Amino acid sequence: MLLTIDVGNTNTVLGVFDGKNLLSHWRLETNARRTSDEYGILILQLLAHSGIDAQKVGAVAVSSVVPPMQMSLEKMGERYFKAKPLFVGPGVKTGMPILYDNPKEVGADRVVNGVAAFERYKCAV
Repeated sequence: MLLTIDVGNTNTVLGVFDGKNLLSHWRLETNARRTSDEYGILILQLLAHSGIDAQKVGAVAVSSVVPPMQMSLEKMGERYFKAKPLFVGPGVKTGMPILYDNPKEVGADRVVNGVAAFERYKCAV
């Protein structure tokens, strides 16, 4: 299973996928001061409450526009899920080129939204 984390300035949205099936999702307040252990325990509780076996989570993917959270989420993924999180952003191979003057200026949120839109509609949007 895949744990996905979308960190926005106001909210952080979590989802767990089994293949293409979204098993459950949650919305939390984004808090850059929360520790890796706080995130780990909170996510374990959310999974348990939804009847999802945390030990079956084999990968973690993160899209974040809040750079101070990267270290906490990286440590959380490694400690609680034994998985080094993939942080989405410019340079990550998505199968979709970023046609922008400076692709490094494109936020992770825009990258994942573009890939998701193409995956859903199979054309440029």
